Order: sequence, then C-alpha cells, then structure tokens
Amino acid sequence: MGSIKEYFSSVGNGVKSLLTGMGVTGKELVTPKITEQYPENRATLDISDRFRAELTLKYDAEGRHRCIACGICQMNCPNGTITLKTKMVELPDGKKKRKLDEYLYDLGSCTFCMLCVTTCPQDALEFSNDFEQAVFTRDKLVKKLNYRPEPADPAPAPKPTATTSPKAPAAPKPAAPAADKPVSPAVQGPADKKEEPKPEN
Repeated sequence: MGSIKEYFSSVGNGVKSLLTGMGVTGKELVTPKITEQYPENRATLDISDRFRAELTLKYDAEGRHRCIACGICQMNCPNGTITLKTKMVELPDGKKKRKLDEYLYDLGSCTFCMLCVTTCPQDALEFSNDFEQAVFTRDKLVKKLNYRPEPADPAPAPKPTATTSPKAPAAPKPAAPAADKPVSPAVQGPADKKEEPKPEN
C-alpha cells in the first residue's frame, strides 16, 4: 500500500516539474528577442562594471601608480600569471629603495580569480571591463602594465665631499740666543776705555 502511494506521489511531482519547465519555455517563446548588434553598437554597448576582463594598475592624477613592488600579488597568483621585476633607486635623502621596473601580466593564463586585487596592500590593482582582447599570437597576451611614462623622481642629494680645514698659521720659531761676539774697539763706549798713565815730571 505504501509503495503505491509513493509511486503516484513521484508521478505527481514529475508532472508538476514538467509543467513548471514548460511554463518557463512558453514564456521565453513569446518574449521579444534582443540581439546585440556587435560590433556596430560599440559606442552604446553596456558592460557590467563587475565584469573582469584585464588586470590593470591604478594611476593617480600625476601619472604615478601605487605599486610598491612588494610581490604579494605575484606570490598569491595560482597560475604564475604575474611577474615583477624591480630595481634599486636612490632617494633624495641618500637612502636606497626598491622600486617597480616592469609589471608583466599574462592574460592568456589568468583565471580572473581576483586574488591579486583583494590581497594588494596598496590597492594598486583593478580589473577593467574591456573584453576586446583577441590577438593572433599568445605572445601578445603578455602585457606590461606599467607602460605609462612616470614623472621623473627628485634627484638625490649630492654626496658630501671631504673638505680639508684651513691650516692654522705656523707659530713663529723662538729666536736662537745670540752668540757672544767680540766687540770692536771703535764701538766701545767711554766706560770701556782704559785710562792711560800720565808722564811724570
């Protein structure tokens, strides 16, 4: 008795599911069709802002990107899509700092998982919704994201040169004591002359 009841119950559920599916199909059958006239409608084509098409760097008004070449996006990428090349630059205060040289992104192996964007500590990455990325060779899918010319960095401060302090004038040497010289008779004073004996009368 129970098996017969379960049989008719399952048949009823199947018929109900069939009617639900046929209702959706019938509704779509009479709905007016909308066909995108691509590529003629490029100017008016509406792409969702959430659509992930290509990874890009964020730039400020001065043309500088926020990437500090920390390498977190490269480490978190599951497919090795991101490759960072860095260089050392000298700051105006004389200190050295690591800076981004090349940000290489392989669009052909990207899974659009967005781990690079969500883990970036500087909020330097985002996905654009430009879906027109078709190329004829895979090499062209490897893109350099920091392609914009950056403003010149401030010149480093000149290194202090070793300057020699002016020498103090040499102290005059003490005069050597004058040696005793014989005094000439012509220059002897009257006290030095001997009295001659007077003749006796």
